[in-house]
Amino acid sequence: MPDSLPNPDLDLAFLYEVADGSNEFIVESITMFLDQTPQLLDTISSAIAAHDWVTAGSAAHKLKPNLGFFGMPQSQADMQEVELLCKEGERNSTGIIAKFNNIKSVVTSNFAQLEKIKAEGEANL
Repeated sequence: MPDSLPNPDLDLAFLYEVADGSNEFIVESITMFLDQTPQLLDTISSAIAAHDWVTAGSAAHKLKPNLGFFGMPQSQADMQEVELLCKEGERNSTGIIAKFNNIKSVVTSNFAQLEKIKAEGEANL
């Protein structure tokens, strides 16, 4: 893994494979991820704070495949765990909060790298 990646849970090999050389596809995909992911993270965070486990679990379920597509397998696995813990509800709230906060930290730390890759892709359009 290149040293330039700030986080080991970011591997865009699948995105590049699916893009098949299309910078436009890469830029569009990253743009969509950067637009949708903060909203989903906020939804989960707010729902957890409100002890709305159904909403938190549903948003976690929506975010999970995006994390896989963007090569964040550990975050994807952890989000699966958050989703399952939300189904159990209140009795696991401490575990849900801790796990989610860790995921949010990792995913948001990848935003800067994704922004950089997006800018490079836009320059090559």
